[in-house]
Amino acid sequence: MIVVDSSVWVDYLRGRSTAQTDWVDRQLGVRPLAITDIILCEVLQGIRDDQQFVKARRELLTLELFSTGGRDVALAAATNYRMLRARGRTIRGTIDCLIATFCLLNDHALLHDDRDYDVFEHALNLAVVHP
Repeated sequence: MIVVDSSVWVDYLRGRSTAQTDWVDRQLGVRPLAITDIILCEVLQGIRDDQQFVKARRELLTLELFSTGGRDVALAAATNYRMLRARGRTIRGTIDCLIATFCLLNDHALLHDDRDYDVFEHALNLAVVHP
């Protein structure tokens, strides 16, 4: 399964053309794509217009939705953060750490446009889609 990060959805919903948004546009309806509960929250909380909120919510809820919470993901994310920090690589956001760890634990690939995930790809072999 491919999880699409909020960094891609924000651009996609704003109509910005990037390699990642173009890839999503080509793959929607062709292959199953997923988001996590945290990604859903991040994307929707940033939308100010009520009509856009409703439209984005409807569109995002057609995707597979995974819950990223729970003890196992939290403990593994904290361990990954500490290990990467010990290697001199500090992740800027807890949410990115949770999403990357969730993907690692569940063998999901991630489509993103956020440099924090590059550390997970190179140091922990996170599967990343490169359009």
